[in-house]
Amino acid sequence: MALLNLVIAPNPLLQQKSLPVTKITENTQKLVIDMLETMYYNKGIGLSAVQVGILERIIVVDVKWPDTDKPSNEQYVMINPEIVQSSEKQNDYNEGCLSFPSESVNITRPKIIKVKYLNLGGKEEEIEADGLFATCIQHEIDHLNGITISSYVSPLKRTMMINRIKKIKKNMQHVVQ
Repeated sequence: MALLNLVIAPNPLLQQKSLPVTKITENTQKLVIDMLETMYYNKGIGLSAVQVGILERIIVVDVKWPDTDKPSNEQYVMINPEIVQSSEKQNDYNEGCLSFPSESVNITRPKIIKVKYLNLGGKEEEIEADGLFATCIQHEIDHLNGITISSYVSPLKRTMMINRIKKIKKNMQHVVQ
């Protein structure tokens, strides 16, 4: 296992679309393990491959672990995730992001979603997610599509966010500069 460097805004990589995974290899499995370790180390509940510099459609999610302060038995690895259904009912959540340290944005998203994806074994799965779990999955899929929390604020607020992050970024370790 290895701790991966985080891609921190402003970085043009965060605005790029990730490519579908065509074959799950040993490298894919190692990447997922390293992504989980990196997510837990940085106290996140979700992480996309692009946030560690890999433009592949892979996300990891574990919204339960902060309650126990150790990895839960509800970690999800989603390869090529796709939202196939969304509820009309909306949910507001003040979302943070490992690529935007110390920043958060209130974002409204569908409260319930259905997601189709490949698991690490290459088997297609579909799950229904609700509440924070649904929000986290949507947030990470946004990353795969080149969308970040700064996409949900005005240009002025975005500039202010980026300026604050630039100051923080200078002192961070395990970061892609």
